[in-house]
Order: sequence, then structure tokens, then C-alpha cells
Amino acid sequence: MAPTLAEIQDARARLAGVAQPTPIHYSETFTRRAGRRVLLKAENLQRTGSFKIRGAYNKISRLGEQERASGVVAASAGNHGQAVAWAAREVGVEATVFMPQDAPMAKVDATRNYGARVELAGIMFDDCLAGALAHVEAAGATFVHPFEDPVVIAGQGTIGLELAEQVPDAETVVIPIGGGGLAAGISIALRALRPSLRLVGVQAGKSGYTIADGIHVKEPGELTSSILRETLDDVVDVDDDEISEAIVLLVERAKLVVEGAGAATVAAVLSGKAGGKGTVVPVVSGGNIDPTLLIAVMRHGLTFAGRYLVIRTRVPDRPGELLKLLQLVAEQRVNVQSVEHHREGMAISVAETEVELTLVTRDEEHCLELVAELERRGYPVERLR
Repeated sequence: MAPTLAEIQDARARLAGVAQPTPIHYSETFTRRAGRRVLLKAENLQRTGSFKIRGAYNKISRLGEQERASGVVAASAGNHGQAVAWAAREVGVEATVFMPQDAPMAKVDATRNYGARVELAGIMFDDCLAGALAHVEAAGATFVHPFEDPVVIAGQGTIGLELAEQVPDAETVVIPIGGGGLAAGISIALRALRPSLRLVGVQAGKSGYTIADGIHVKEPGELTSSILRETLDDVVDVDDDEISEAIVLLVERAKLVVEGAGAATVAAVLSGKAGGKGTVVPVVSGGNIDPTLLIAVMRHGLTFAGRYLVIRTRVPDRPGELLKLLQLVAEQRVNVQSVEHHREGMAISVAETEVELTLVTRDEEHCLELVAELERRGYPVERLR
């Protein structure tokens, strides 16, 4: 059964002093780019770095004495595992968490540091789910499902109660969908308290790899799907390029470190896929991004936004020609990050050398201006990225 508004309100009372009410951030940058007022629900600032603490604690704190003695088990791409580990530690329960083999090490280490035993099993969430259920049979532990549980959904729904109070004038709320627990909980609360709101779900990476690992599941659960069919106005998809750009902008302009799943809602707003015209509130669901992935995403996102430019050209193979090329680049107010010479193994004239430049630019327009000026001065330009 889907949780009721009363059960979500009970969960809020249970979470008092545990889950922090997270702030709403107005973003002038996103407002300007989206052409509408954008308010960020910064759940990435929650304890353990994501909304998951709400559902996990609401479930584990209600266990009976015998259930606590048998411990809890969870399957997680990272955030749910951290939340279960933290909540179990606070309640005094042993926790085992099954995570994908390629889960970000930041999430694996954090889960261990909160006191849980971590088992790496398979590639997808579904592989972890099978391992966790086998552990339930073997050890008699209580399974804390990340989304297909009305008690967990009620915990996540407390965000909806906060949104109803914090943004009474919002037109659209945008929520990420993986298993659907977050979207189900929030939408139940908002449909009861703000029935005229547009509620939009966002998915990413339904097949194959995605940087939004936190919402990378094959399908939402049966319970959550039944709720979302009744409560959501629309469901849209975003790709990794759009998510990367959102992550970069969130770091650079909003000063928020956000993982792929958390940035998916912002990507939907910036791309126009979220729809609507009035005030929009993307729920930024988590900030637990692996540092190495963040570096890669920042590079990719900056390149996608025209902030990095890599070009290949040719210059005469004689003294001073490379300096002329670099002086021309400098005149265009472009920073040179690296220079590579290629002479051997290249299909070029014996009197020429190939030069590959990695450049830091302002935006895509700046890139196009530089390429045009180089070609006007006689340099053949191949844009690599």
C-alpha cells in the first residue's frame, strides 16, 4: 500500500533531529539560462550527502528488538547504503550492504566508515538486490529496500512536506527517478498539499552506462510505478552530456558539489525538457560524487560548454613559426594549456610539422572566433573537441 499523507507526517516527527530540513537556493545563473525562476532544493547538503537518510532511518528506527538483533541488509549503488549504514549505527544495529563492483570508491568507503560490512556484487543494482535477498534468507536479517517499501517512501516524502512550506508559489517540481521511492514520496505529499503543482520525473541511463549511477536501475518498482502513474504529470529523459553541463554549472555558479543523479533534474530544467513556464524547483538529490569522476566530468562538461578547445594545425618546420602561431592565439585572449609537436608518422609535407593545441576559452562563440581567425591567417584547423 502506498503511504498516506498522515504516515509521511509521522515520519517527519520521527526524523526530527535526525534528517536536517534542507535549504532552497535561488540561482540567478540558472534562472537566466532557463528563462524562468529556478530554486534548487539542496538535498545534497543532507546528512550522508543525500536524501536517503530519511527513508532508511524511518525504516530502521521502527524495528522491534528481535529484528534489531538479526541486523539489516541493503542493496545500493551507494547513497542508500551509506544511509542504511549511518541509520543502523545510530540505532545500534549491524548492517550489511551489497554494492555494485564499480560503485564509486567514495561511496564504498563512506559506507564502510559508517560501520557497515560491504559486499561488492555484480554490475547493476539488480545484481546487488539478488545478493542482498540471498543474505536475508541465510542470516534472517531485515531487508531495507531502497524504494519498494511504504515506510521508506514515507521517509522520502518528508521532502515534499518541506517543499510545500518553502516554495508555496512554485509551478513545477522536478524529481529524479531511479527506483522511484523519492519521486513517489514527494509526489504523494505534494498532491495532497499542493494539488495544482506540475510534478515531473527525470530518468537517465535506462540502458548502458551513465554518470547518474544513483538512478541507474532497469525499472522503478511495482509499488512506486503505480504511485507515479497517478501522481506525475510527465517523465523525461536526460543524457550524460546534459548532466555533465549541469554538474559543472552547479559547482561553478551555485557552489554546490552534486552527483549525476542529483544534477539530472537541473539538466532537465536547463534543456527545457521539464516544461512549464513559472517557478521551477529541481530536487538536487545527492552530492556523493567520486572525486576522480568529478574531475573527468568537469573536463567533459567544460569541453561540452566550449570552455576547452583542442585543435590540430600545421606550421612550417622552421624556427619562429610556432611562436607566431602562439602569438596569434594570445591575441584572441585564449589560454594555452598544452602544446604537442607531431613530425613522425604523419601525412604532412617534409617541410611542415603538425601542432596540437589544448586551449582554455570563454565559451563556444569564443572557440568559433579563434578557429575563424586561424583559418583567415592561413592555418588549416581540425577541431578535435
